Amino acid sequence: MSDLPTSAAPAQNSPVSAQAPSAVSFPVADRYAGVTTTAVRDLLDVLSQGNIISFAGGAPAAEFFAADDIRASFDWVFANRPAKALQYSSTPGEPELREQAARRVSRFIPTTADQIQVTTGSQEAIYLVGNAMINPGDVVLVERPTYLAAVQAFASSGARMIGIPSDDDGARPDALEDLIREHNPKFVYLIPTFQNPSGVCMQAGRRKEIAEVLLRTGTPLVEDDPYGELRFSGEFIPQISALPGMAHQSLLLNSISKVMAPGIRVGWIRGEGPILNTISIAKEAIGLHSSVVDQLAVARYLEAYDVDAHIRTVVEVYKQRRDGMRRELLEMVPEGATVTSPDGGMFLWAALGNGIDTTALLPIAVQEGVAFVPGESFFAHDPDRSTMRLSYVTNPPEVISEGLHRLGRALERWHG
Repeated sequence: MSDLPTSAAPAQNSPVSAQAPSAVSFPVADRYAGVTTTAVRDLLDVLSQGNIISFAGGAPAAEFFAADDIRASFDWVFANRPAKALQYSSTPGEPELREQAARRVSRFIPTTADQIQVTTGSQEAIYLVGNAMINPGDVVLVERPTYLAAVQAFASSGARMIGIPSDDDGARPDALEDLIREHNPKFVYLIPTFQNPSGVCMQAGRRKEIAEVLLRTGTPLVEDDPYGELRFSGEFIPQISALPGMAHQSLLLNSISKVMAPGIRVGWIRGEGPILNTISIAKEAIGLHSSVVDQLAVARYLEAYDVDAHIRTVVEVYKQRRDGMRRELLEMVPEGATVTSPDGGMFLWAALGNGIDTTALLPIAVQEGVAFVPGESFFAHDPDRSTMRLSYVTNPPEVISEGLHRLGRALERWHG
């Protein structure tokens, strides 16, 4: 007979029957002490509520995903590369994807596959850059406002972030140079094209001035470019990284989230020199490598399907939605408020003024059944609390209109 115990109740004196000890109090790193939620988590939680019309997330319009092409890309991978797709891989990424990424980047900056580090979305790219370059207390210069999840990622590495004074064309070169001279930052983080959250697209002359400051001071640039292909009007403007002398001094971040589907977490970093190896070592420690199945499917999608035609389709839809949201929003905001009019991307940025605190307004708006992102989350310090970010891409026009009616009721309650 087996000596293993049966399913009968344990003996009275056995350890199993003893009262369970209280939960262990695990120590928490200082950078996370007291942090129980984040703006990103709260934003995603709102997106999951079916009764809320959300203008909060940067979620592409799901009805325009090229689902058949994406499915076919995965089918091709499993029909032709099943063993490869299901096996461990190298940290820098699958050669097929690195080659396809290099081809897309090379439209603007000459790039080879070995200058590409694959990441699990551009959010991981942001985190890896911070992890590889920042020591606690180091200064990072960011736009004012800037992408809220970049603030979160750099803060987790111990960065001290300082906002660069900006105008309607983005970060001011004179202010940037003054801050570089004063703080000797590890790098400057910019989103020059259809910036998140403001929607501002830095013009060519301003980009040249920024590049001159960075080259003159020898300051590295981390350029985040997830929205550059979502242009509604005007001519393409080269990235700052593409300007003469800047490629070797820049890390260019990109992903397929906004042009394919965000649920497929694939992005990349374009860089030169030893920093790419350091970033690869950091990624190896964090996750070994990105999903091989997803990498191969994205490579197949980029190779076999007309991605640019798909982008043209969604850009036309997003332009119409931007126009409708901005027109109705201007009709309801208080006198003196401003609303940006971006030439591309995914977001409107409203500064309401009039003593309105959008963080306090948000719970009222959620009660009315609509959500946005309060602006304070996008500032490294000294936030303008009257600001808000609204995404116009996720919802069809009739839902946008209803959501703005709900937001109008929330504003009436605030003033009432």
